Amino acid sequence: MFGNWDEGGKKERFKLVEQAAQRGQVAELCQLFGVSRSGYYAYLKRKNYDRDAEAKRQVSTVYQRYEGRYGYRQLQLSLWQDDGVWMNHKKVLRLMQELGLQASIRRKRRLNMKYQVGERVAENLLKRDFTADQPNQKWVTDVTQYRVGERWLYLSAVKDLFNNEIVAYQLSERNDNELVLQTFAKAFAKQKDVTGLVVHSDQGFQYTSHAYHDMLPKVGAQISMSRRGNCLDNASMESFFSHLKTEGLYPYHIRSLAEAQSRIEKYIRFYNRRRPQRKLNKLTPIEYRRQFTA
Repeated sequence: MFGNWDEGGKKERFKLVEQAAQRGQVAELCQLFGVSRSGYYAYLKRKNYDRDAEAKRQVSTVYQRYEGRYGYRQLQLSLWQDDGVWMNHKKVLRLMQELGLQASIRRKRRLNMKYQVGERVAENLLKRDFTADQPNQKWVTDVTQYRVGERWLYLSAVKDLFNNEIVAYQLSERNDNELVLQTFAKAFAKQKDVTGLVVHSDQGFQYTSHAYHDMLPKVGAQISMSRRGNCLDNASMESFFSHLKTEGLYPYHIRSLAEAQSRIEKYIRFYNRRRPQRKLNKLTPIEYRRQFTA
């Protein structure tokens, strides 16, 4: 009926079969339009082929592995770190959009932690330079809080700006001087030689206390402090706490302080050992330090 159409015409006839398929039998339509049934099914297979199918599977797998916490940039790093798959970040974003995948939204919570300013305030030696050439050159520290019901859990942590590693932390139900002093006792037990180290904090009451100002000089460390009420002066530490809560706490319905403590400890291990960072050449903090000392 249609004569001998060329190969280009076959595609048009396959389209006609597809459009009319709901109104009649495929075999009869193929005969009517002068094409083979096997050719028609091959056309459908080619048409429905998704060249990104494997990439979508990889992106979806990593997304589910981290329970939907990551955006496209961190997902890109995790693909490389976990599976050895390097994918352009724009492609990761596009595939996430096509798959309807979205990262957990970071919820910002304002903390009403009143300063109880002590007698000692130090100069801001860091001046927002959050880079370091070697371990134990610059540390940042702070205390954050997490609420479970009517109770609070406080986390004091110390971060090395060389590789963003959490070198020490302490958890307590009491936000007091002892919380901070115990954190640094752990840090100095692990890092024996800290001569010349700059330790930066805000002006919270623990960091302006006599005990804190007596402790650091004894090990050869220098004290640095943010300007009063300027959280950007300690943005690197704030960033870690934000990641901790967004990725390690907020996605879960935490019912007890014991569960919160377990989640925090688990996340810090994950952050140090398994979470790659773009600023560390896509390595984890532990891997970056080992590479430097090798």
